[in-house]
Amino acid sequence: MLDDFFSRALIAGIGVALIAGPLGCFIVWRRLAYFGDTLSHAALLGVALALLMEINVTLAVFVVCVCVSMVLLVLQKRATLSADALLGLLAHSSLAVGLVALAFMTWVRVDLMGFLFGDILAVTPTDIAIIWSGGIGVLIILAMIWRPLFAATVNVELAQAEGMKPERANIIFMLLMAAVIAISMKIVGVLLITALLIIPAAAARRFATGPEQMAMLAAIVGVVAVFGGLFGSLEWDTPAGPSIVVAALGVFIVSVLPMPAILKKKQHQNTRKTQQSRGLE
Repeated sequence: MLDDFFSRALIAGIGVALIAGPLGCFIVWRRLAYFGDTLSHAALLGVALALLMEINVTLAVFVVCVCVSMVLLVLQKRATLSADALLGLLAHSSLAVGLVALAFMTWVRVDLMGFLFGDILAVTPTDIAIIWSGGIGVLIILAMIWRPLFAATVNVELAQAEGMKPERANIIFMLLMAAVIAISMKIVGVLLITALLIIPAAAARRFATGPEQMAMLAAIVGVVAVFGGLFGSLEWDTPAGPSIVVAALGVFIVSVLPMPAILKKKQHQNTRKTQQSRGLE
């Protein structure tokens, strides 16, 4: 019989995995890993502001991540620096400002390791409600913008020509990213959120025959990583958040091993069927 705290951790981890998988696919397709890092680093600044202003941490992290996203959009249009330079500037600046702000707040006792690496075993029923309600909202919105967002990922000019408004889809995607990071911060921490977004999607990529299937497989891989990481943490007394990421890494390593010939043939047949069905649409 599992303890209540472990059951809550499983429920919360599964919720985060189901959200992170589909969003992580777009991060992989668009090569936006550094953008995820930037928002996760900015989350610590949100934590500092929440403690200073005595407001909800999840809300503060979401607001800060949204502000950093908007600042990035403005700087990309006005600054002469490249996108990766801007991301590096914002990521490390926000992280440093957050750490300095926390150091000045001597009257507040801060579990910095918990914020950096997560504390999934300490989630409460309220946290679970936030994760699942927020996650369902994120997935619904992602489904609504899936077509224009994917079209913009493949070819921005073509998406604009077809009137899909890719810029609006990109802004909504940034808001969804901010929401996911705010929701999942307590699970794996600000330093490991990007790993939970990227690794399951990267592991699913080899076995998927289409974008929708890759999104579903990424969510499944994330769930497997949550189970493996939490039970491994229980067995070997390791940190829960990093253990989840290590479990996801294990799945990824298995995914890059040479594929048996029969599976390779089956995947090729599925890919051909998918292409033929799309050609008939």
